[in-house]
Amino acid sequence: MKLPRREFLRLAAAAATLSAAPRIARADTYPSHPVRIVVGFAAGSTTDTLARLMAQWLSQRLGQQFIVENRPGAAGNIGAEAVVKAEPDGYTLLMVPPAVAANGALYAHLNFDFVRDIAPVAGMVRLPNVAEVHPSLPVHSIPELVAYAKANPGLSYASAGIGTPSHLAGQLFNVMTGANLTNVPYRGDGPAMADLIAGQIRIAFATSIASIEHIRAGELRPLAVTTAKRSELLPELPSVSEFVPGYETSSWFGMGAPKGTPADIIATLNREANAGLADAALKTRLSNMGCMVLPGSAAEFGALIASETNKWGKVIRDAGIKAE
Repeated sequence: MKLPRREFLRLAAAAATLSAAPRIARADTYPSHPVRIVVGFAAGSTTDTLARLMAQWLSQRLGQQFIVENRPGAAGNIGAEAVVKAEPDGYTLLMVPPAVAANGALYAHLNFDFVRDIAPVAGMVRLPNVAEVHPSLPVHSIPELVAYAKANPGLSYASAGIGTPSHLAGQLFNVMTGANLTNVPYRGDGPAMADLIAGQIRIAFATSIASIEHIRAGELRPLAVTTAKRSELLPELPSVSEFVPGYETSSWFGMGAPKGTPADIIATLNREANAGLADAALKTRLSNMGCMVLPGSAAEFGALIASETNKWGKVIRDAGIKAE
């Protein structure tokens, strides 16, 4: 039966309204069931630690469980790709690690473009890395480390994976000092620190979160922080730049979602994440780990990702660094 044009248009409009209704309802009632936060590194890593703190806060604030799911491998690329391919409905999120700023330049055949395919949600923290050694290594300063490395070729350092700040901090150190340390990548800070504490490997440039308790316990000897200025967490430590002018690197983290996630869901998550960063108790916990909070809009976090991607892409290309 052929419908009159007016009736056809009315039915088409009704169908469009019905198809849009679930999306609108989903946004208005978000979240109505548990949310996954994917972490591209192993349990115990810095990314994992921060994800669990934010998941706990969001669960309390939004009345649904935010569950951390570890998908380690390929410097966070496995976890990131899982989120890129997920339904953009706000129920699959990514804890964004700084490695994403390097991976596009390090890996020639990624199945996604992070800046294009992940929507920024909220920044969380920035923190220093720590140049540190196992106590069995006979060095107590950055100049001593450089001299020892040059006199003992073949020394290695642990990193949380290819393209992570702990990897790039070591590579930048090599470029600027001629130390020629070899990177040994792990699937996150947790396994890297386990081998470092055991003395299986004796040098690292790990985040302050991964390092601080082991430093306090005397299991590691810190030499310097990697930020341009000294850290309030370890004020007695010099910065690497005091001995290697111009040296600077740090770690930063936040949350992302698949491209196409409704704007009002992103706004809800951004608002609640920022409320967490302003909460005195959570802010104190982060400060005790050496973190500086990064409140702001989703667009501001997106600008940080883009800026860091440009910065590290140039460093990686100029130094000829490749994923091993």
